[in-house]
Amino acid sequence: MQAMSAGSLVAVSSLREFFRDAFHSASEHQHLGIDEQAEQYVVNLLTMFSRADALYEQTPEGLRIKPLAQMLADALDAPSALARQRSLQRLGDVSLFIAGFFARSFARKMIDIDYHIAMGGGAYGSLADTMQHSMSGRCIAAIYAQLAQKFQRLVDALNEVSEMSYCHTDADILRLYEIWMKTGSQRAHGLLQRLGVRPVKQGGSQREH
Repeated sequence: MQAMSAGSLVAVSSLREFFRDAFHSASEHQHLGIDEQAEQYVVNLLTMFSRADALYEQTPEGLRIKPLAQMLADALDAPSALARQRSLQRLGDVSLFIAGFFARSFARKMIDIDYHIAMGGGAYGSLADTMQHSMSGRCIAAIYAQLAQKFQRLVDALNEVSEMSYCHTDADILRLYEIWMKTGSQRAHGLLQRLGVRPVKQGGSQREH
């Protein structure tokens, strides 16, 4: 298969290989600092959600992504500890993927990227707290703890993977500024500077010439 990278086609033997290499590169660039197990978790997540049937769920209206609030309600109302863990994992995974790969699409919606960051980070944090109490769950709890603590920076890294071959328009610059204002994203801040915009919290943006 072929994947887009830096504006050119790059041949890779599998989608997993592409995601592994791209995410590892983005992680280093963003100084993410997660361990190999957590990195592998994210690569597996990206590979899984590259299939629409894994990301979307069948509803009477057709294939849809279940609202995050409904996923949280499912976790709170789960009939067992295992079902609760699965619902929280789904909430964290979907939040991370959507925030990482579809940040630009939130610009026209009431629910924005900061909502996904809060919901996903909270879900992973709850999983880490729950699973660290058992001997068998401590290893995966350590992974979820990293994902919770570094959720924002993970989103930045996935944004970088998704935008490898993307050219920013003026509308995208405004969106980057909005993301930086809402989340404090260091990646958005850096992109704005490279695009000739000096981000400031008050007094509006300033273009550099």
